[in-house]
Amino acid sequence: MPEEEQRTRPMIAARERGPGPGRYALPSNVGYIKHDFTKRMNPSYTLAKRLEDTMFKKDCSPGPGYFIEPRITKHGVDGTPSYSVSGRIKDPRVFQPPGPGAYSPEKVHPQGERHAPVYSMAARTRYRKRDAVPAPNSYSLPQLLGSKVPNKFSSASYSMTARSKTGSFSEDLAKAPGPGRYNATDPNIVNNKKPAYSMLGRSFMPGDSTKKPGPGAHYPERVYVTKKKAPTYSLGIRHSEYITPLIVDVAD
Repeated sequence: MPEEEQRTRPMIAARERGPGPGRYALPSNVGYIKHDFTKRMNPSYTLAKRLEDTMFKKDCSPGPGYFIEPRITKHGVDGTPSYSVSGRIKDPRVFQPPGPGAYSPEKVHPQGERHAPVYSMAARTRYRKRDAVPAPNSYSLPQLLGSKVPNKFSSASYSMTARSKTGSFSEDLAKAPGPGRYNATDPNIVNNKKPAYSMLGRSFMPGDSTKKPGPGAHYPERVYVTKKKAPTYSLGIRHSEYITPLIVDVAD
């Protein structure tokens, strides 16, 4: 097989760049692992967790929240008598006599004196089958207003109908218009006409219709043409390193 030709690219000097400042990794000065040997290392300390008390001794004493009652001494409880109040005992169900407030002696009538009549209202008794008579409101008597009962004298009755335009006292036989049908005569027709005035719209003088800046649109304090100005700088665009410079023939 023929040997493969190795393709080589032309070397571009602008492509070869050196490492930046961030490529250098200097040893740290913090801690003792990989410390910079050219610098002095300060003492370092570590924090560990708290050891348990059972590793040294078994402490069974109470904490600071332990409270000793004042009546307890080194010889025991003192002999001061103490009392307590308990709840009320329930009454037995076998014997429950009435109390003093259950009696009402003022309601007892004196003996030997006459009593006033006393009445009471009981429930309504049922009717017997033979007492099935109608009640007073069951009767419906005929009315005496109008001509409804032929054998009874009734008062005169009248009726009101609508107003008729024909044959009534308000019938307009002449068909003449009323006073309200005539319009009042305009006094300007029969007399001298009074002066009349009208209002026109606002008119403007002809001129330039373009907008002009007002006094507040100018900023004279920002003008630095007549004053000394500090140097100013700007940041340009970074160009590619592979752009061919522009070469133009200049005519003599």
